[in-house]
Amino acid sequence: MIKIKILLVRPKPHKDSIGLQSFMICEPLELEYLYSYLTEFGHNVIILDMILEKKPLSYFIKKYQPDVVGFTSYITHVGVVKDYALEVKEINSKIVTVVGGVHAEVVPSDFEVKEIDYIIKVNALDTFKELLDNINRPVEVNKDLIKGIWKDNTKEYVINTNFNYPHPSRESTLKYRKKYNYIYHTKCATIKTSFGCPYNCEFCFCTKITQNKYFERDLNDVIDEIKHIKEKNIFIVDDNFLLKKDRVEEFCDLIKTNNIKKNYILFGRADFIANNDDVIKKIAEIGVQAIFVGIESFKDDELNNYQKKTNVEMNIKAISILEKHGIQCYSGIIVGLDWEKKDFNNLIKYLNSSKFPAAVNIQPITPMPGTIIYDYYQDQFIIPREKYELWDMAHLVLKPSKLSIRKFYYHIVRSYLKTVATFKSSFFIIKRYGFITYMRVFFGAMHILRQYLKLIIKGR
Repeated sequence: MIKIKILLVRPKPHKDSIGLQSFMICEPLELEYLYSYLTEFGHNVIILDMILEKKPLSYFIKKYQPDVVGFTSYITHVGVVKDYALEVKEINSKIVTVVGGVHAEVVPSDFEVKEIDYIIKVNALDTFKELLDNINRPVEVNKDLIKGIWKDNTKEYVINTNFNYPHPSRESTLKYRKKYNYIYHTKCATIKTSFGCPYNCEFCFCTKITQNKYFERDLNDVIDEIKHIKEKNIFIVDDNFLLKKDRVEEFCDLIKTNNIKKNYILFGRADFIANNDDVIKKIAEIGVQAIFVGIESFKDDELNNYQKKTNVEMNIKAISILEKHGIQCYSGIIVGLDWEKKDFNNLIKYLNSSKFPAAVNIQPITPMPGTIIYDYYQDQFIIPREKYELWDMAHLVLKPSKLSIRKFYYHIVRSYLKTVATFKSSFFIIKRYGFITYMRVFFGAMHILRQYLKLIIKGR
């Protein structure tokens, strides 16, 4: 087998994107999986995290002279990746460019430019390996024969739900690892124990990545991976870890049996938390410090419209149960287009009624391409689809119906300042996570605040 030199690149966000990377940079888990898998077949792989690198991509292309450059991407990176691919081809047109990641899996057509040779639609690990097996042959790669490579909508793309691969190589990102964190959780690793979600919330992009399928890793294999993670903090990045009560309890039992002492952050639904106080007690005992809950709204009619299958009473009960067991609730809130000042006031009131200070991500409703609600709104966008960097779930892509754009942004900022930026919140964070962590998050939040202030001044 011919050994191929591969450069795997995580893009730097566009300067106009508003993103949590100002104080939250998770490890590029998908690239670490690729590194482990491809090196098993003798390939030479290097991971490049452009979020943390100071030099331009061209420097590394010239330094490493790769045969293949692979990019991962969210929607906000589409324009950046296209620019990267052009840069690569201008240096050496023979370098093969490949793009994958969650946006390529859901909306691959966004990457259809001549500078990008291949787009990975499904089963990234096997597809990338199969592509490498074929690119050095004297004939052109047949995109029909490699099942996971995007060609067009006429081709069938079937997801493999049997996930049995080597653990991601965290040694491959050793030079970056001290900078990987999740909000208040410094030096934080990530792990994925399941894929997809069986629910069908109309705004959710995650279910489209796995074509509405849900599948799991064996928990004994998960525990074996955790044993080899050096970081104290671990972010479980399942779309919904709190899904099956038996599986969550088995996870807790295995953590205790193996005497693993870590801190965890994870995603979970309010209904599971509200209905399983006993399980929440168990996960608190094994070290779960925070759970990101898609509260989405404190208005029942909005929750019904989102097909969330929860209600306000359930949300409040869930937050109360988490706090009873010492777990901080990180809330996700979707701001409706018809919100007025009184709605933002009610949001502030609800968030400040909790025992623990609010930790919240407030987002205007954003119909992401591929989701159920995208078709409802696609003729109403005030930001073109091609301005990918602004589809960050912070910029308004739809016009508010009752407030001006300027006032809408103003009330989002005001809601943040009156909840997460209070003295109560600051004191809590310093006491729980330390002053250095507080200052790291503070400076990151100041960067985002400046971006919002620019939007308020522009008023459009």
